[in-house]
Amino acid sequence: MSGSGVDVARVVLRAALGATFIAHGLKHGRSLDGTAKWFTSIGFRQPQVQARASAVVEVGAGAAVLAGAATPLAAGAIVATMAVAARSVHARNGFFITAEGYEYVLNLAGAGVALAGIGPGRFSVDRAIGLDRRLNGAAAALTAAAIGIGGAAAQLAVFWRSPGMGAVQE
Repeated sequence: MSGSGVDVARVVLRAALGATFIAHGLKHGRSLDGTAKWFTSIGFRQPQVQARASAVVEVGAGAAVLAGAATPLAAGAIVATMAVAARSVHARNGFFITAEGYEYVLNLAGAGVALAGIGPGRFSVDRAIGLDRRLNGAAAALTAAAIGIGGAAAQLAVFWRSPGMGAVQE
């Protein structure tokens, strides 16, 4: 694939991933009370905080990915969001999305790590400010994965208790 073809592919990946997260975050934001009730139902403490945080993180990470800004960090936020979703909701349902499995969240997290690894491309904020030359390739992919897994582990450890296993409802 030519250089311009790769740049177009990066823009398409950023647009699909970024728009998905913006839409999902806006959905949370339009119904914070409903989102908080849902967080309660899946075992999260401080559900109002979780609802607001999920809306802000998803819109923010989506917008950053769409713009190609702070790509490894934004991709890490996507990985974290999907890892939390996988552990708290989807993993127990098996692989396939048709049974509420982790297929979809795994693909979104994988796309985030891949984007961090290949970089946002020529048409990005990161390129305009030279950030893409400082952190790229395997280091960027590993950074996104580490941010995501670490962030998810922290959120789950502090706020989540598996329903049916002594979940605390506040």
